[in-house]
Amino acid sequence: MNVGKSFSFVFDDPKWVSKLGLGALITLIPILNLSWTGYMVGIIRNVMNGDPEPLPTWDDLGKKFMDGLLLTVASLVYALPIIVVFCLPLSFMIVPAILSGNSDMQNIASAIAGLGTALFVCLLCVFIVYALALSVIYPAILVIFAREGTIASCFKFRDVFSLISQNSSPFITAWAVNIGLSFALSFVVGIAQTVLNLIPCLGQIAAVIVTFGMVVYATAVYAHLFGQFGNIAAGQNTSMTTA
Repeated sequence: MNVGKSFSFVFDDPKWVSKLGLGALITLIPILNLSWTGYMVGIIRNVMNGDPEPLPTWDDLGKKFMDGLLLTVASLVYALPIIVVFCLPLSFMIVPAILSGNSDMQNIASAIAGLGTALFVCLLCVFIVYALALSVIYPAILVIFAREGTIASCFKFRDVFSLISQNSSPFITAWAVNIGLSFALSFVVGIAQTVLNLIPCLGQIAAVIVTFGMVVYATAVYAHLFGQFGNIAAGQNTSMTTA
């Protein structure tokens, strides 16, 4: 993998300012910001296809919006276990609140509340493990979606694990670099915000611009890294085709 290319490819495009600038503006608009997720998929797809200019244009906004919408729906499905984790213990909290008004039921209410707390702690541990596992495999889901372009492709678990296991080295490289980039940018953005917020009005506006600029850039790097991963995987499996 060419890790350095993932950091520099943005600046190789003569129109990178307008492309990413428009992307940053779109992320601020509710609903339409789903198109930015689709744009990220477009970068992955272009890198997988060996496009010399991986940054897509914004001509086909409808396609980008639909890609983003499908991925968001898939993400909500994956989030259902997390929703259950937080809703189930909540029911154990509501019942004690109802029973607390009855002095004869206070002991039962306390027992149910204790059970709810214990259940919440246990499910929280499950949630953490699930969230970590999902964060690991999500890039592979993106690659398969970029390849096939259907919501069903987001749930091809056998393909996801096969893709990772058969190409573990580039996958781990891309994942580790992305984690390192996330920490580094968080540190840089934190310092920039602290300094800029000292400047009244204009400094706060600049802080927002810097933050969104960094997020957009980090997303582009992320997409290029895993686009390379998908390209390597496709090279080892000639049956892979992109949508």
